[in-house]
Amino acid sequence: MKRIYLDNNATTIPDPKAVEAVVNCLESAWGNASSLHSHGQEARRLIDRARSQAAALIGAGSESIIFTSGGTEANNLAVEGTVRSTNKRHVITSAIEHQSVMHPCRRLEDQGYEVTYVPVNRDGVLNASDAIAAMRDDTALISIMLANNDTGMIQPVAEIAKTARERGITMHTDAVQAAGRMPINVEELGVDLLTFSSHKISGPKGAGALYIRKGIQVVPVQIGGHQERMIRSGTENVPGIAGFGVACSLASERMESYSIRVRELRDRFERGVLEAVECARLNGLPALRLVNTSNITFNGISAELLAMNLDLAGLAVSTGSACTAGDNEPSHVMLAMGLTVAEALGAIRFSLGTNNTAEEIDRAVGIVCETVRKMRK
Repeated sequence: MKRIYLDNNATTIPDPKAVEAVVNCLESAWGNASSLHSHGQEARRLIDRARSQAAALIGAGSESIIFTSGGTEANNLAVEGTVRSTNKRHVITSAIEHQSVMHPCRRLEDQGYEVTYVPVNRDGVLNASDAIAAMRDDTALISIMLANNDTGMIQPVAEIAKTARERGITMHTDAVQAAGRMPINVEELGVDLLTFSSHKISGPKGAGALYIRKGIQVVPVQIGGHQERMIRSGTENVPGIAGFGVACSLASERMESYSIRVRELRDRFERGVLEAVECARLNGLPALRLVNTSNITFNGISAELLAMNLDLAGLAVSTGSACTAGDNEPSHVMLAMGLTVAEALGAIRFSLGTNNTAEEIDRAVGIVCETVRKMRK
């Protein structure tokens, strides 16, 4: 029987149109985009088109988009590149950020900077007033994710950004999980920097982007050539960028239908599991979430072992961020929400995508219920 894939927050299945764009680029636009001859200029044309497509997804101008190798590089560039462009020594972030924001912040701490980690409540949402209260005259950057990768909980970024703008503080948001899954307009959010990534929206891996508002200073974190406005040097990954651009266009076109259909499937899945499995409890609020994400703790069961058994039964899920897979530690997001270590170690993330069907969701509910039943014997 066909396997069921419910790990779209880790990566998505590439859309055939994005794959076609990658293949076509490899075959016919293989030039270096910095070259002046026709081969190079064809590659440059594809990058320019992708830049416009990526910008349109977040309501930005194409000149504000810098291509990177993915979300991690873009987040590193946003955090360290912004902080190192100023003499200010204070950073504000949240306790539930992805490692690609958390680890640069910790490295800054090792180098003498001060970082404030804003807590979240039991539902995984931070209070905007806590972030605002942490603002200081020497705050160089505020970095708060738009939607959490483990729970899908949406954070009050616009409210924080409004005060940050008034205080003259640069505001970054990691929108890697949010882009393509909820409407985003950088002007309405009021952020100065925003990160998003190709492989989270059915594009190829190896491509991401950082939106940088005009006038915001970001220094390079890697030194080399003049590519990407001399902010991100290195020969551009033209096939990946081309596929990323197509994926952005498709996400824009499908946003409304995606939101309606995937929300219905997610809610159908949650009803089935939560009604049938006594030890199951939802982490996070039913509302204020990405439409595709469901995080459930199965009390008394090892999530790692459960995920392995579900995989053997034909259902692909995860225990949290793919970037921490294999470390056998409880999710820092779950712990920040106030779960005990045992509860955190029992949490499974189910994340749906455009390819899922109602029939798959019903099968997935059956697989989860039967697998949990066997494990509790």
